Amino acid sequence: MDMIRIEPNMLRGTVQVPPSKSVAHRTMIAAALSGKPCRIHNVAMSKDICATLACLNALGVEVHAEEEKKDVYFTGKRRKTLPDTLTLDCGESGSTLRFLMPLSLLMGKKVHLTGQGRLMQRPQKPYQDLFTQKGISYISNEDSIDIFGTLQSGLFRLPGNVSSQFITGLLYALPLLEGESEIQLTTLLESKGYVDLTLQVLEDFGIKIHHDNYRRFVIPGNQQYQPKDYTVEGDYSQAAFFLVADALGCDIAVSGLNPDSLQGDKKILDIIRETGAEIQTMHDGTLKVRRTACMHGFQADAREIPDLVPILAVLAAFCQGESLIYGAGRLRMKESDRLAATSRELRQMGIDIFEGADFLRIQGTQAAKSTTVSSWNDHRIAMASAIAACRAEGTVTICDAKSAVTKSYPDFFEIYQNLSTGPRTLLGGKDIITEEEL
Repeated sequence: MDMIRIEPNMLRGTVQVPPSKSVAHRTMIAAALSGKPCRIHNVAMSKDICATLACLNALGVEVHAEEEKKDVYFTGKRRKTLPDTLTLDCGESGSTLRFLMPLSLLMGKKVHLTGQGRLMQRPQKPYQDLFTQKGISYISNEDSIDIFGTLQSGLFRLPGNVSSQFITGLLYALPLLEGESEIQLTTLLESKGYVDLTLQVLEDFGIKIHHDNYRRFVIPGNQQYQPKDYTVEGDYSQAAFFLVADALGCDIAVSGLNPDSLQGDKKILDIIRETGAEIQTMHDGTLKVRRTACMHGFQADAREIPDLVPILAVLAAFCQGESLIYGAGRLRMKESDRLAATSRELRQMGIDIFEGADFLRIQGTQAAKSTTVSSWNDHRIAMASAIAACRAEGTVTICDAKSAVTKSYPDFFEIYQNLSTGPRTLLGGKDIITEEEL
């Protein structure tokens, strides 16, 4: 078990935001489907991204990751001979599993999908129901999913409030089929920003899709993905941790964000402003947040921004008065039960927080207490706990933190340490001396 021990300190410096994992998944798949040479720039090789690359390779795509350059190069070549059963190890990546499942049905092979952690316990029923209706074999157990059949164009009806990833998976596969297809949502769409990202990337790679207020998507068939070199923009989901750290009183300049981004988690800026904090945009686009004495509680609907909930709870913990984060029921089936994890670990740090069936109610305070918390093997819980530790009265120890963040932000704690202005931050039980002590 790895542990990170953080002494009370305020972070100071500049952070270059890592590339968006959501955009990287989407652009890599589109590049692979073009069948032509393509280069995707600014890709961080997190575990989730590596899972998608490995699965694309298992589907016969020739791809090379150039980690030092943060580039992924698709040669346009495909292996001519593939095994009768394709095995796709999706790691812990829900995006990998749900994006590639419909595409794998275009191969005419049996497909065996595996994963780690809680991945295979996360909801897959929309695909199971659809595939069964279409005559596609779907067999699942707690460790794997086996599918076999041929995906054909037609009408696809599924809920929009389970995960937008199911919609994205179909939007990638259906343009390649003969004949027009239509996706009809049986509920209102949640996480619309992620579907917007999908539609934008598909358009950039030459795919035409029409929608009627996100309730009905019409997808012409016989389309061809066009090759394109693409640079992945910075990730608002990851930037949120450092922007909130600023709102807690740190002094961090956050750079590398696209002000015109379609990422739903760009909403973090609006919520921070709602608390009464001030956001400054420098001439080069760098963002800085200034904490104010009048920062107060807020209300946030998590249905469009589920990944922000843990760090929003940390923000609420240090605002005056009460905050409410609602519409968050889907978080119980993420890498962890994120409502339970966020509630339990912040309560362990002395925060007054109440967990409801689909909401968190937080009463603001001035400081967290010294304690030991768990990451729940969840990258967002580990990073949110580290930001909360900036306002702790003593040492905060986070268990299994380094291994958790490899999923999306492998160097998060190295960056955190470089920003540390406190006397000492302990990583993995070993003293790492700051420049101040030398």
